[in-house]
Parts: sequence; structure tokens; C-alpha cells
Amino acid sequence: MELTHVKEGENLIITIKGRLDAASAPVADTAIKKIMEEDCPRILFNLNDLEYLSSGGLRVILGVAKELKRKEGKLVLCSLHQFVKEIFEVSGFDSLIPIEDTIDAGIKLLDAN
Repeated sequence: MELTHVKEGENLIITIKGRLDAASAPVADTAIKKIMEEDCPRILFNLNDLEYLSSGGLRVILGVAKELKRKEGKLVLCSLHQFVKEIFEVSGFDSLIPIEDTIDAGIKLLDAN
């Protein structure tokens, strides 16, 4: 798993590549919490290169969503492979976290309101 981030204006874009599974979820959780110390209330997860997502990885993303909700921030996911998107749909998390097809659409949703 590889995790990178870039700040674009008021938005923080976090890209996750590879597998977000039981082995990599704790590492990702620690890295994302450190990134979130930058106090950026609007985060876009670019999951274009995320090949696999386990329940542990899902918990990491849900934890970010809960923390941002507490801070009255926003989280949007974008560019999900069909397999990863199905995990969000089956778990019902797609009703809690907005999902967009592209980075541009995700940024537009973050910038709304």
C-alpha cells in the first residue's frame, strides 16, 4: 500500500494505491491521522489505484468520515474500481460517504456550499 497526499486550496487529496487490507490498514490509519493534523476539513480520497479493500480498510475510511463529521468537515471518495465500489454499496457506506466518478467531480462536490 502506498499513500500520498497533496493540498489543493482548501482541499486535501489523499491517494491510496495497492491494497488496503488487514496488514496495511493500521499503517494507513496512522499515516492518515498524521496528515489530518494539517487541519484540512475537506478531504478527497482518490482510490483510482486501490486494488483491494478489506473490512479493516473500510474501517479506516469510516474513521476519517466520523472524524470529519465531528469537525463539520467533508469527505468524498472518487475514482473507485468496480470491486471497491461494490464493497461500499454492499456495506451501505455509500449512503454515508459521497462517491464521485472523477477527481474533478469530487472536488466540485467538496467545494459546494
